[in-house]
Amino acid sequence: MVSVTNAATGRPLIESGREAASAWARFRGLMLRRGLESGEGLVIPGCGSIHMMFMRFPIDAVFYDADRTVTRVAHHVHPWWGLAFGGRRARGVVELAAGAASGVEPGQRLDFEI
Repeated sequence: MVSVTNAATGRPLIESGREAASAWARFRGLMLRRGLESGEGLVIPGCGSIHMMFMRFPIDAVFYDADRTVTRVAHHVHPWWGLAFGGRRARGVVELAAGAASGVEPGQRLDFEI
């Protein structure tokens, strides 16, 4: 289980999530799932961009750098045709249910418990 908290606000972004550590898990991501419950999410390390092919629902994507500082937040990324990029410094992404990243801003730090 993985949990992610916005260190600036103390607000949990993921309470019961998972990490996509293998190449296959990173490729598959959230494809073919029907949705995410409140408090669920996926952490994909080593990822600077995402695609939404074969996704059934929109998500929020919080990109972070090597220091786990937010580089970009993509809100409500559309299923099937959406793309999101975290910028040159992005080294990972936290995928959340659409709307769950409200209040998260670039420059804020994320705390991970893996």
